[in-house]
Amino acid sequence: MPLDLTAGPVDLTRAICDIESVSGNEEGLADAIEHAVRELPHLSVTRVGNNVIARTELGREKRVAIAGHIDTVPVNDNLPTRFETLAGVDYLWGRGTVDMKAGVAVQLSLAAELADPRYDITWLWYDNEEVSSDLNGLRRLSVDRPDLLEADFAILGEPSGAEVEGGCNGTLRVDVRTTGLRAHSARPWVGDNAIHKAAPILQRLADYRAREVEVGGLVYREALNAVLIRGGVATNVIPDECVVHVNYRFAPSRSGQEAIEHVTHVFDGHEVTVVDLAEGARPGLDTPFAREFVAAVGAEAKPKYGWTDVARFAALGIPAVNYGPGDPIKAHADDERVACDEIVACERGLRRWLAR
Repeated sequence: MPLDLTAGPVDLTRAICDIESVSGNEEGLADAIEHAVRELPHLSVTRVGNNVIARTELGREKRVAIAGHIDTVPVNDNLPTRFETLAGVDYLWGRGTVDMKAGVAVQLSLAAELADPRYDITWLWYDNEEVSSDLNGLRRLSVDRPDLLEADFAILGEPSGAEVEGGCNGTLRVDVRTTGLRAHSARPWVGDNAIHKAAPILQRLADYRAREVEVGGLVYREALNAVLIRGGVATNVIPDECVVHVNYRFAPSRSGQEAIEHVTHVFDGHEVTVVDLAEGARPGLDTPFAREFVAAVGAEAKPKYGWTDVARFAALGIPAVNYGPGDPIKAHADDERVACDEIVACERGLRRWLAR
């Protein structure tokens, strides 16, 4: 069924959520979005894979990029969507309602409505955000078609409770490895137990006190945690290797290299291997453009503790913020649900800022 971009952001959220688009299966939703926005004469539309880019070309002095990913984590008996009321609040329940199809619906509604905005707008709907970075549609566009991302300011519709969340923490994942010697578990003195040797690693993590760091007027909370442990080959064998997989969420005051150096120092004396690294992004709120946006939507700027694709815009020199409906705690949850009032509030806030 074709998308009705005039249906209002709540009903539109339901419509696009009911088009299942787990990462890798976005083609159907991308087709529906492309078909809908190609009907709008004020937009120039480009399709790159399952990424849809729609631009106004009005010759404005400034351009803003407004982006949202169209994929979700796997469904778990939470589609189709439904409306429900809890403690007097009306919610739309179902996979993708928070992360982040409500934000996408807000964007689609305004893309249809705002034929003559105060700034030129690049609307971006992209795939594969919930999986590995090399597949991320926004990353691929930044490499293959950076011209499509050019802007003076960017907004990512990630769930932020209808508040503005500036920048984001960086994220680093490392393996901290211990080695030993295999032996029969009936004769452990013949071997060297690598799992036992991981105890000091876990103790350092338990004793670690994460920083709170002010960056651009916002206070970011860091975190260093073991998230996986693997070791052992059989129940009757002394293990010769143990790997503690550690995730470090670091404030955007630190570069990725500085984060690596810090974690290496924390685990001094142990073998540390970098598995994945994504730079953080500074808040991007210190420009007149950004301050005007925050005032127009009537929000209070807060830090973003998790990593988001605002970092990709920041890497291109484009200040970026997160602004979208939904409680981030409900993202990926089996009872994922978004307050309908927040969807409406975000749509109104963006309209106030963008309308002439």
